[in-house]
Amino acid sequence: MTAIDYQGATAKSIKHHYDVSNDFFALWLDTDLTYTCALWGEGDTLESAQKRKLDYLIEGARAAGARRVLDVGCGWGSLLERLVRTHGVQQAVGLTLSDSQAERLRELALERTEVRVENWLDHEPAEQYDAIISIGAFEHFARTGLSRAERVAAYREFFERCRDWLPKGGRIALQTNIKGNNVQMDKQTVRDLLFIIDIIFPESEIPALSEVLESSEKRFDVVHLRNDPDHYSRTCQEWLDRLRANRDQAVKVAGEENVANYERYLSSTVGHFRNRHLGLSRITLEAV
Repeated sequence: MTAIDYQGATAKSIKHHYDVSNDFFALWLDTDLTYTCALWGEGDTLESAQKRKLDYLIEGARAAGARRVLDVGCGWGSLLERLVRTHGVQQAVGLTLSDSQAERLRELALERTEVRVENWLDHEPAEQYDAIISIGAFEHFARTGLSRAERVAAYREFFERCRDWLPKGGRIALQTNIKGNNVQMDKQTVRDLLFIIDIIFPESEIPALSEVLESSEKRFDVVHLRNDPDHYSRTCQEWLDRLRANRDQAVKVAGEENVANYERYLSSTVGHFRNRHLGLSRITLEAV
């Protein structure tokens, strides 16, 4: 392993968050367990808004009908399922560091799908992909405490590998939290952000948008970019409402401390996005 391997969150830290319990997350996520910001349209439920988001990113990556598509940070498999069952992808490959997520995917037994408990740094595909999609994983590619130059180097490693895995003109659809431009915070906001870093997402650092763009230069052109903090504020509020509605069962499944931590995390995050301390970028990039 090279020095770059240690720039992102470790597998232990990823498991700390995502391996709480599949049953716990099922109590407050949508039916497909999509644990990333939805894309809201008029009249949407959480379920339809999540599918809208998946379709948006699939379209951006030009992945519909593709032969091979890579999902970096595949979660519990909602994108993989959408790729093969709705958009006719011939082979979808998903990477995760969570044993619980991989277990659920094995239970789903999706056709034409390969799921690997593997860091993207260790991924060595036998052949190129037609498209790559990554939703909510980029935040884990650089750990807390790195300098800007070190973060950009870690992100550049990701884009360089993706460039090798794609033909010229192949696309990445990337969705990631980004630092917001509102840096005026009261003491409670600072405490809540530190709580999330320490307790909910240890070792992870949210990138600045400029870091994402800088690290992709000379490898990819930006085709499209949008910032949707209000969409994530609404998504987190929906999750929080569902968690509170199922609180007694959640405590039975995950314990009082976990439930209280997630209530604080979700309730504060609603405000972080609303007040622009955080942003949510959806970026389409094309290999040059």
